[in-house]
Amino acid sequence: MNKVKVAIIGCGGIATGKHLPSLAKIEQVEIIGFFDIVLERAQQAAEKFGAPGAKVFENYYELLADASIDVVHVCTPNDSHAEISIAAMEAGKHVMCEKPMAKTAADARRMVEAAKRTGKKLTIGYNNRFRADSQYLKKVVEDGDLGDIYFAKAHAIRRRGVPTWGVFLDEDKQGGGPLIDIGTHALDLTLWMMNNYEPKVVLGTAYHKLSRKENAANSWGPWDPEKFKVEDSAFAMIVMKNGATVMVEASWALNTLDTKEAKCTLCGTEGGADMQDGLRINGENHSRLYVNQLQFDAKGADFYEGKKESMSDKEIRTWIDAVMNDKQPIVTPEQSCVVSEILEAIYESNRTGKAVYFD
Repeated sequence: MNKVKVAIIGCGGIATGKHLPSLAKIEQVEIIGFFDIVLERAQQAAEKFGAPGAKVFENYYELLADASIDVVHVCTPNDSHAEISIAAMEAGKHVMCEKPMAKTAADARRMVEAAKRTGKKLTIGYNNRFRADSQYLKKVVEDGDLGDIYFAKAHAIRRRGVPTWGVFLDEDKQGGGPLIDIGTHALDLTLWMMNNYEPKVVLGTAYHKLSRKENAANSWGPWDPEKFKVEDSAFAMIVMKNGATVMVEASWALNTLDTKEAKCTLCGTEGGADMQDGLRINGENHSRLYVNQLQFDAKGADFYEGKKESMSDKEIRTWIDAVMNDKQPIVTPEQSCVVSEILEAIYESNRTGKAVYFD
């Protein structure tokens, strides 16, 4: 491949804020197809990011029937991820689908099966794996510096950060609230660091405690309690088959000052790490405890900040490289499916009041 021809399905904020700007920076990419249920949004995206002759489609079936398109990015609400991604792979396209993989675990498994059946590449938009601190910590773990990681925490805590636009508060469209929205990032990051995708049992809780408040303080303005159909916070304990324990915490609205999003804490037999204040590695050396604080800015000379690549730019560049050079994507569908299965188990545990066991 000299050029990769890409189309976008869903031209809302995640497409215009992340996918399209990052794709536009890659010389080997031509963005040639656009679809959105609001035609004007697709037209505006095409005008700003489209290659010469780019098409705006009135339905995504026509887009998928265009044989010139190699890759499709799916940036739609969660309930349509599986349907569109599977149809795209069956139409011969490689697919990047925004997180979470799907609204349900069954849909996520269908996506994995479709990728295997069609031989098309499928990846999910877990961009936090591509942060500089995440990449460094992954190397630390792979080198064995932390030893056997047997306890971890996945953090996705906002004090007041409820998204009040789009369909974020619609349980039918999204499948849930902060757990499936931002908790999914933290859980993916944590499992990836541990390289552990074999859950044994999940016990979870979800709350609607602050969502009922009128005129609540919020980053994006007060939410409408009548439209707030998803949880405002959720928490869980996961025990893996090898005995490791993972704690998950996710909130859009919680009375706490201990906020952190898309971060993890790892505790191993040889050392630990957290993302509390940058990236910190802790351990013991010559009978003394130590903490190493890593520096990720490239400063070293006045007036020069150093070369930087955003996590989204790196994510999209790495994905296009996998397509062009027939490599396995960094985020595999099998890994993402386990994340969806655990998220669903947390919601089920909350509904039933019982632990959910995996086969």
